[in-house]
Amino acid sequence: MRSTFAGLNTMVRGIQNNQLSLDTTGHNITNASTEGYSRQRVDSAATNYQERPSLYGGVYVGGGVDVVALNRARNIYADKQYWSENSAQNLYKTYKTNYDKVQTIFNDAKKSGVLNAMQQFYSSWVNLSDHASDAASRTAVITKGNNLVDRIKTCAKQLQSQIAAQYDEIGIQLGKLNNLTKEIAELNKNIMLAETNGGKANDLRDQRDLLVDKLSEITNVNVYEEANGQYTVVSNGMSLVQRESSLTLELSPPINNEQYGISDFSIRVVEAGGIGYVPQSGILKALSDTIVQDKGHIDQLADISATLLTTFNDVHKQGVGIDKEQTGWLNFFGQNKFKSLTGTTYDQMQYTWHVDPLTDERYMEAAGASRTVTKTAGPPAQTTVATSVTGSPDRLKSMQIINALKVSDELTAPGGQNLVAARQVVNKNTGARVVPTLSGTSSNFTYNDDWVNGTADGTIAVELSKLFNVDQATAANPKGSMNPRNTDRAISTVSINQYYNGMMSKLGADAENIDRTLKQQDDLMTQITQWRQSTSGVDWNEELTNMLKFQTGYGACSRVLTSMDEMLDKLINGTGMVGR
Repeated sequence: MRSTFAGLNTMVRGIQNNQLSLDTTGHNITNASTEGYSRQRVDSAATNYQERPSLYGGVYVGGGVDVVALNRARNIYADKQYWSENSAQNLYKTYKTNYDKVQTIFNDAKKSGVLNAMQQFYSSWVNLSDHASDAASRTAVITKGNNLVDRIKTCAKQLQSQIAAQYDEIGIQLGKLNNLTKEIAELNKNIMLAETNGGKANDLRDQRDLLVDKLSEITNVNVYEEANGQYTVVSNGMSLVQRESSLTLELSPPINNEQYGISDFSIRVVEAGGIGYVPQSGILKALSDTIVQDKGHIDQLADISATLLTTFNDVHKQGVGIDKEQTGWLNFFGQNKFKSLTGTTYDQMQYTWHVDPLTDERYMEAAGASRTVTKTAGPPAQTTVATSVTGSPDRLKSMQIINALKVSDELTAPGGQNLVAARQVVNKNTGARVVPTLSGTSSNFTYNDDWVNGTADGTIAVELSKLFNVDQATAANPKGSMNPRNTDRAISTVSINQYYNGMMSKLGADAENIDRTLKQQDDLMTQITQWRQSTSGVDWNEELTNMLKFQTGYGACSRVLTSMDEMLDKLINGTGMVGR
């Protein structure tokens, strides 16, 4: 049997429900611009009925409304899509940033990069071929050669600095990641404690999801929610966060990399005894990849440097200068007279490019050689330049090759411009150019002094200029027609200019491709964000409509409560007054 005052309880529940709904609406409105906030709603249900007897049996009277839960509007599937694509978006953003920096380093558009220096060096040889006896033209070749060396080394050093900056950024991102995982673990603990009574800690859950949003920018994550409401955050099979504990990532101690002249680092997990961690997406993955890319650019500059030290030098050696001794068989780049670390003095350094047929390892050997010039009075007067490699070769790679690149000291010394080999040696009896006799690590360059063309001859200068703009491959000599020792060439069979242009074309194409990919990813992220916001975002029009609805409901329940109070007042205070 229903109580006389049962209706009052019904209206009180209605007032409380509308009051809570109004409070929740106000909470939504005030947090409309709060980052990571999810719209909340009051889920209500009718209370259990009460039976009341009637003429034809019992009837069931409702007892009003009660709050079932206060939930947040959240689409878990949209969250998982967001976390996955957010990692990809930041991956491409970091790629783009690195491409922009590398393009700035080479800076060919402003005529101050390697390409411009290479073109000027080429032009100086063309000019020397027409004015071989002109001291100014010879000096210009040395000056432009120094300029090219400086540009190559400057670009390489800037790439080294870029790599160092990327490792610094990895350290910064790891610090952010560790802070985020610790905060997520702490929120896991607070959420579990707050929800022990069955309610939902919605605001704490929003904070945790926002932290996962930021974590997904740094690396790839998969999130799993346990029955007690705690998150397990997994990346590459490792649980970065599991309940109330988290892993700590750090950079390893520096690893000296002599090949690139830098210190390398790896990412490792502190709690797992230093086991390595390899990110698959996000900023960390992009930084790791761009370090490899930048090392590749250093390798390409080293290929050009190695070509100058090997093939270019080998062609230059076959000419002679205009000094009174008609000096020949000299390096243009690298070292001639030098003393090794062991104190041994060598007359020349011989550079040879190698490609290991088994491992495809690419490197340049630099070995000290003894050089002897013998003059025979004749007739006919003859000159013999004999060289023999006597030192143990050093294996040079990448930055080591670039550091070895320089215009030889003999050419840059006072009067050294006279040693620049622009003239060729032609056998007057056969009309053929005299070439050295090569045997293993030794060479013998013998010619009659009167076979040296006049001071105005610039035929070797022409051959040297061809190395920059003429394809070197021929059917007879697939390793390059202007390749005296017929060895492997660092830039294969193309010219130096073709190699560099191909290098820059690929860089530009890759940068353009990343721009397009990033644009597509931005469009996808916009779609996912809108999809996500359509569920969890606060809509002002909807909230104001709800406010009016709950306000009206609150007023209606209050009015009914007042009417019931008036009825009960009449019943209690007016009943039994008749007849008095």
